Amino acid sequence: MALDATTRTETDSLGSMEIPADAYWGIHTARALENFPISQRPISVYRDLVVALAMVKQASARANREIGVLEETHADLIDQASQRVIEGEFHDQFVVGVIQGGAGTSTNMNANEVITNVALEIAGREKGDYAFLSPIDHTNRSQSTNDVYPTAIKIGLGLDLKSLLEELDLLRQSFLAKAGEFHDILKVGRTQLQDAVPMTLGQEFHGFATTLGEDYHRLRENASLLYEVNMGATAIGTGITTHPDYAGSVLKHLREISGLDLETAADLVESTSDTGAFMSFSSSLKRNAIKLSKISNDLRLLSSGPQAGFGEINLPPRQAGSSIMPGKVNPVIPEVVNQIAYAVAGADLTVTMAVEGGQLQLNAFEPVIAHSIFQSITWMRRGMRTLRVNCVDGITANRERLGAMVGSSVGVVTALTPFIGYAAAAALAKTALLTKRNVGDLVVEAGLMSREDVAKQLSPARLSGLQVATRAIPIISATGDVDGN
Repeated sequence: MALDATTRTETDSLGSMEIPADAYWGIHTARALENFPISQRPISVYRDLVVALAMVKQASARANREIGVLEETHADLIDQASQRVIEGEFHDQFVVGVIQGGAGTSTNMNANEVITNVALEIAGREKGDYAFLSPIDHTNRSQSTNDVYPTAIKIGLGLDLKSLLEELDLLRQSFLAKAGEFHDILKVGRTQLQDAVPMTLGQEFHGFATTLGEDYHRLRENASLLYEVNMGATAIGTGITTHPDYAGSVLKHLREISGLDLETAADLVESTSDTGAFMSFSSSLKRNAIKLSKISNDLRLLSSGPQAGFGEINLPPRQAGSSIMPGKVNPVIPEVVNQIAYAVAGADLTVTMAVEGGQLQLNAFEPVIAHSIFQSITWMRRGMRTLRVNCVDGITANRERLGAMVGSSVGVVTALTPFIGYAAAAALAKTALLTKRNVGDLVVEAGLMSREDVAKQLSPARLSGLQVATRAIPIISATGDVDGN
């Protein structure tokens, strides 16, 4: 009996509690709210995790009905309730914190209670009428937290990865578009922050696109490790309390519901205790994040200045950069991507330590693993989008400055060494540095090459390697004689 109309009384093995009458969650969730006021972030912040939990419950209901261990009426109600959660309803009822003890039991029970009470409402019954439909005896039939929770995490990550890969490919395409736009703009390449040989700005941006394309494939490869699930394992992998046909049936329905190429682990005991797949996937996220950070570093360097820095490109101005220096604009978008990368790297270390911390037949630290990886995916997806929309798409090149720097760069003389010899090239490089004069002009004045030949060898196509010089003109020695072939 409830104390008043605003609450209902629920009971578990520890006693009774008053639950808000309008809440779809119940006593197990209420205890978790008391025990784990840690992150102040409910699991509902990760939409795909909630959807994945409902998918597992729906697949289990269908499997239990199929193998005859759950009445059709009960199975259909759970199926309908799960579908409504999959479609986005009741997510605000998934209130337990992302960080929790108990190896994810609180999350599993939160899902059981919400789906059960939605099902009771569909049946025209009061919330909490567990004599008719029970969160444990019916919604959790043939299941344990220890197979439900890791399976839901894997499915949720698989769903989340799709949107991450979409953003990653859009960002790759943005860099490719800029590579096309900048294909004919020569610039000075740099190694160890020192002037090197020329290249085009288009080549530099094409390199960014290529490295993101590589990460796209690495992420997909590592994601495939997540598709081995342990449904049917129950507590420790022995399958206690399950029907022999349950594992095969639930897998069939999970594949159909999720659209993912899932498979049942060959060794359920090993699969229940091992969380290495999460570590591998987290590592691939870190790889992508670090490479995004490196690209962001390059964008900040190339746009530095605008007067006393590299000043080769202009990033779109997104906000006033200083409360004291008028007109200052900072590279805030690459900066936020840098910070995301640092957070992802830290999250990967957390995942690594949590994977190592597993003991015997179970890893109790999957909640922090799940939180760390879902947060990394979420932040990276958002970071990629803001980098694309608010930065890369609006980048422009300072053509005149780039041209002037190439013209006076001693690195240009490298392209002429096959024709004038290393010694002459080194001497001219020193002269160019001292006089700040154009290298091509110095070569012509020294009588080492004609203006036509210099122009040909210092063309954008030749300097950038897009057009290879197939024949060298004779090298002129220091005495003025033509060296032998």
